[in-house]
Amino acid sequence: MIVDAILYVVDNGIKWRALPADFPPWPTVYKRFTVWERAGATQRLLDALRDRARLASGRTAAPSAAIIDSQSVRAAPTVATSTRGYDAGKKVQGRKRHIAVDTLGLLVAVLMTPASASDRIAARSLLRRLRSAAGRRVGLVCADGGYTGTLLAWVRTTLVLTVEIVKRPDLPHFTVLPWRWVVERTLAWITHHRRCARDYERLHHHHEAIVRSLIRITV
Repeated sequence: MIVDAILYVVDNGIKWRALPADFPPWPTVYKRFTVWERAGATQRLLDALRDRARLASGRTAAPSAAIIDSQSVRAAPTVATSTRGYDAGKKVQGRKRHIAVDTLGLLVAVLMTPASASDRIAARSLLRRLRSAAGRRVGLVCADGGYTGTLLAWVRTTLVLTVEIVKRPDLPHFTVLPWRWVVERTLAWITHHRRCARDYERLHHHHEAIVRSLIRITV
């Protein structure tokens, strides 16, 4: 019932206090959510379910390649001003959601930063999480043109990863980019859930835990 209550909040975007009476009392649900997040349970559950889904599809449990991208999310008034920023390119005041997925689109790692954060800088922390979650087997990371510069050399020497930049072709019409569509589809899946369509969490790591709980949408 606790897990069902958490997923109800994520799906419907309601306040914790607004949980229906069919579920346990909201303080119990929220406390359990925070305890699991601090203990790293949401990441362990994500890893276990992703491994199972990959094995069921005929893949190895650990991915050998990943795709990264970011998405700016508008912040609700509940988000502390010290943890939000302004993305001038997207004209969004809030936080930025950075994710790494495998080639099936299954989430491997997530990182929340102020929306003003540079993708190149945030990628260092995101890719450390990717290496920790996916293990030594992952060796290739696909990314867009926002991840160029000194990041490529740093990743190669520090994390022993190769970053392949998938550039957008100079064409007048829409073109599906290799691998890029996979991570963009996952970002669309995430924002389909009301709690993730906007950032309501006071603490950024609570939003990360909520995103990790959405592994169920792809398995």
